[in-house]
Amino acid sequence: METSKAIYLLQNKQIAIVGGGPGGLTLARLLQLKGANVKVYERDFSSEARVQGAIVDLHFDSGLKVMEAAGLMDAFKASYMQGADKYRMVDKDANIYLDEHSLEINDDFGNEHFRPEIDRGALRNVLAHSLLQDTIVWDSQLENMVQVNDTWQLRFKNGTTATADIVIGADGYRSKIRPYVTDIKALYSGATIIQGEIENPETACPEIYRLVNKGNLIAMGTGKTIAAQPRGDGGLTFYAASLYPENWVTTSGINFNTSNEVFAYLVDYYEDWNPIFFTLFKACTKFVPRPLNYFPLDQHWDAKANITLIGDAAHLMPPSGEGVNTAMLDALDLSECLTNGEFESLQAAIAAYEKRMLAKAAILGQEAIEGIKDFASPTEESIRKLLVQLNQTEPSKD
Repeated sequence: METSKAIYLLQNKQIAIVGGGPGGLTLARLLQLKGANVKVYERDFSSEARVQGAIVDLHFDSGLKVMEAAGLMDAFKASYMQGADKYRMVDKDANIYLDEHSLEINDDFGNEHFRPEIDRGALRNVLAHSLLQDTIVWDSQLENMVQVNDTWQLRFKNGTTATADIVIGADGYRSKIRPYVTDIKALYSGATIIQGEIENPETACPEIYRLVNKGNLIAMGTGKTIAAQPRGDGGLTFYAASLYPENWVTTSGINFNTSNEVFAYLVDYYEDWNPIFFTLFKACTKFVPRPLNYFPLDQHWDAKANITLIGDAAHLMPPSGEGVNTAMLDALDLSECLTNGEFESLQAAIAAYEKRMLAKAAILGQEAIEGIKDFASPTEESIRKLLVQLNQTEPSKD
């Protein structure tokens, strides 16, 4: 591990990263490369405790850049899902608008438009295995913490405690750390997705399985969308998106824990769609409704001396393909500010990081908010725009 004068701000400091997602694990890796003392406190019982979700694509100037800085590009290349970055776009009748599977495209990590996909669980494993032994403390769901002089005392739901000189919240938009940094609350975007998980799509919904073809499927009709992606374990994740009133999840009368109720609702809501999409709903073993919220784009707070946030805990925004990439870039920016030797105090380093982070998030957040309504409630014009966008970002042929 590298040590230098640049790390003097972190000398003899214990850092607690709360949250073991891509952002938190990336930050731990980058800080350990600089010789810092880090623990990651993760609520999951183990890395295998739950399905991490579908695939995620890493981008040239963010996620991939960070993997390179973390010395993990070879591990990433050994774990990513070749071909999963290809898109197939269909209409509500399952007629194909766009099909990248027909293109002969070579994976090119030097191409700024190449966005390789990796299973979220595989990405977590790549990052987790790069850390020093016992860095991650599993089964550590934060209950509360108290500042005593210059240190934080953390208490977890399992009854254990920990002490840290610096706390970094990487625990998502329901962050337990965020209230210690700011009281700014999230706003509703107007869109909600119903997420579904399918364990054996090849047999449970074979027509959809073939349509997805181990890549990204987007099906769009006026006012509603279905997107589907493969999981690294052979399963499938899908998202049924539309615009709904705020608090619709609680006022709809649907018991989302009862799959038959959700199935009946979706079949009715998508009644004029091709029935092959109904097989997707029927095969689902678990539904989760997700109202898409965001933190105000102009949010600001005064930097604290020994606590900060990264990822969704700092700048939640609607899904736009930037979430994991932005969290990883936050990790790189924060690690650099804490260890580059340019700042006289931790508070100054944190303030510099937060200024950069919030400015970047405001731009990406604006794009996400504008894009989510076109995605969740498309019109003929928004569908045309998406087709143009996908064609523009298409990797060049060899």
